[in-house]
Amino acid sequence: MDKLIAPAQSLAFSASYIAVLILLGVILTFRVVFVRRSARISLGDGDNTELRKRIRAHGNFAEQAPWIALALIVLPFLGAREWMVHLVGVTGVTGRILHAIAVSKGDSLLKYRVMGMVLTTGALVLGALLLLVCAWR
Repeated sequence: MDKLIAPAQSLAFSASYIAVLILLGVILTFRVVFVRRSARISLGDGDNTELRKRIRAHGNFAEQAPWIALALIVLPFLGAREWMVHLVGVTGVTGRILHAIAVSKGDSLLKYRVMGMVLTTGALVLGALLLLVCAWR
């Protein structure tokens, strides 16, 4: 029964990382909306290269960020230590920021896109492994 009560500090850190992810998602959404409005494209990308990049940056974020957030929600309830939450949170948030910037800017920032992908994948794998360790210890 103890595990159903998450330590307040770990939960607060998790909530903070999730808040940053949410705000990044909102920023990416508005970046798509601004191009849509200025180019008067309501559906699809209208063969607009800038809109296509922004849609993809937002879409990739929407595909990956929820898994990071889910790990951050569950870890404190399983009694994860604060360093575990920070490891997943910092790695995941940094990865998502780097990837979003790089995809939005195009091929000129390919190394940042790769770093973002590596950090995001690392956060997902670490999150999954830590969830298993905490759940079964």
